[in-house]
Parts: sequence; C-alpha cells; structure tokens
Amino acid sequence: MVAALSGVFATAAHAQSSVTLYGLIDAGLTYTNNQNGSHNFKMTSGAVNGSRWGLRGSEDLGGGLKAIFTLENGFSIANGTLGQQGREFGRQAFVGLSSNQFGTVTLGRQYDSVVDYLGPLALTGTQYGGTQFAHPFDNDNLDNSFRINNSVKYQSANYAGFKFGALYGFSNQADGFANNRSYSVGASYNYGPLNIAAAYLQLNNNITAGAINNANGAVAGDNTFNAGLQRTFGAGLNYAFGPATVGFVFTQTKLEDAASINGATVGNTGNIAIGNYARFNNYELNAHYALTPALSLAGAYTYTDARLDGEKPSFHQFSLQTAYSLSKRTDVYLQGEYVHALDLGDSGIGAPINGVGMSSTPNQVSATVGIRHRF
Repeated sequence: MVAALSGVFATAAHAQSSVTLYGLIDAGLTYTNNQNGSHNFKMTSGAVNGSRWGLRGSEDLGGGLKAIFTLENGFSIANGTLGQQGREFGRQAFVGLSSNQFGTVTLGRQYDSVVDYLGPLALTGTQYGGTQFAHPFDNDNLDNSFRINNSVKYQSANYAGFKFGALYGFSNQADGFANNRSYSVGASYNYGPLNIAAAYLQLNNNITAGAINNANGAVAGDNTFNAGLQRTFGAGLNYAFGPATVGFVFTQTKLEDAASINGATVGNTGNIAIGNYARFNNYELNAHYALTPALSLAGAYTYTDARLDGEKPSFHQFSLQTAYSLSKRTDVYLQGEYVHALDLGDSGIGAPINGVGMSSTPNQVSATVGIRHRF
C-alpha cells in the first residue's frame, strides 16, 4: 500500500513540474583576410549562435502561476573552455515567478531590454547572422556581448500583440548605490505580419585607470566599453510577406567619461583607447527569405556613423548567409562579411568583424562554413 501511494504521489508531482536539458552547438571554419595584420584560417565556435547548454524548469503553483528558472552555460566547442569570462552559467542564471495574467518577474544574471525586444529585429540577434553580423564592436549589445548581473526583470504578458518590460541591475556596493548599476526598458508590438519594437539601456560606472571600479556590479569583465556612462537606445520594424521578411533597425550608443573598447569584443588586440566622449549611430537594413522549407537566404547592410575623440570614422558592413537544414535540429551554413571603414584618422582602429578580430587596414573580409546542432 505504501509503495502504491508513493507511486501515485510521485506521478502527481511529476505532472506539476518539469526540467528540460537543452543546448546548441555551433562549430565552423573561418577565413579572414586581415586579422591584426595577417590572414587567418581557423576553427571558430559560435560564428552565428554561441554554443551553450542549459537547464530550464517550471513548477505549476496553480491559478496560472508558475515558479521558473533557467541556468545556461556558454562554452567554446573548439577547446571546451567556459565562455563569458569563465562563468559557469555566464549566459543566463535566474529564478522567478510567471503568471499567465500579470507577467513574469525574475532575479539573477539576465539579458537587458535591448536584447529582449529589439534584438530579434536585427539579423545579429537571430539565427540568420548572429555573432559576426553584429554592428562594429557590438556597440549596441544587440548580439548580447554582455549580460546584466544582480538584476530584477519584469516582462508583461502578451496583450493582443503588445508586450513590454524593464530591468534593473544593482551595483551591490554598500557605499556606491549608483556605481556600476544598469537599467533598461523596452516594448514590442506584433500585428499580423508587422513587428515593431523600441528599447533603452543605461549603464552607470565609476572607472579608474580604464577599468570599472566595482567588479561586483551590474557588468564586469565582459562589457563592451569601459566608460562612466553608456546610453543605448533604438527602434526597429520588420514585415513578413509570404516566405520573405524585410526589416530596418536604428540604434544609437553614447559614451561619456569613456576610456576604452574592451578587447573581449574586438579580438586579440587588447583594449583600444578612445576619447572621453564617443557615439555610434547604426542603420541596418536586413532581409531573409525561405527559398524552400529547408533552404534560407539572409543578408544585411549596416552603416555606422561614429565619433571617437574628435575623429569621425564610419563603417559600411555587408553580410550574407545561406543555411540548409539537414533535419529539424541540424543545419549547415555558409556566411560572409565585408567591412569598409572610412575617415579613421588617429583613432587607432581598423575594420572590425565581431567575433573575428580587427583588421590593420580599413578593409576586412571574412567567410565561415559551419554546422549547428540543437538538442
């Protein structure tokens, strides 16, 4: 009798909660014509989507309320090392409550609102380009080069296609509430084939000798820029008709009390010094088309107009990808990028392709053939 009742209770508990193991592995071979002055042919991990594995779980609490969690690890398939500066669950780590009626509140290391709402409208935030399609230095974080630590996030339910959310990342410093904190807001609206979105992100930091002076705050180690203040905002839209989708995204990032571009997003060039003030305007036109249910074609053009310590560099970036699905979980892809930089002056930078490195000249070309497997 005890054994039978134990079996009944175990079955009931299992029906009310679940844990899912999931992941994605992206491996490729990349050729670059100029990486820090030399051509390079190398193996890459995450040329489109960062390799990861994770645990996702939920428990039904009744009345449309659930307890949820996600623990997601990033790694390099090329050498097996941890990503996100060696963090065990560097991509995501959060727990919270989700209501069908009122939305979701989560706490932990999470994506900001620019990634959540605007990222899906740019090719760099999707499976159609990902890492290497990011805007120069991923200056607007659409490719989620960094996440927000110590964060509380709210995401609304879907109200007839309208969703909104906000995030706050604490500094965790007793005598410096605003030192290395972050906040962001965003919203999106879907009406049939039309999608529109807008978002804002702000980072507040004290920096010393070109580094953030609070390693336990909202961002540390993997942030794109070392600056006292970063403001990023943007908006975009896309429209689907039949098998095709076209879109436009605009973002602007402004830096004050700036020191450097973090080498973690540029390649093996170390930090690159920039002036006290910097600004990046990004204009992206993109499209993707399903040639067949298994074969897709995607492309983007991005113009970036920048200001760096009195210099006025600009970047023209052309990106193209084709992918063929071998099954629902496995596909192979071929993609390439070309970046042409103008008016670099004495900025000390060249033509950058995210995840590849930076050229010693105003031009850079890269091509990758790879495979992705999801589980």
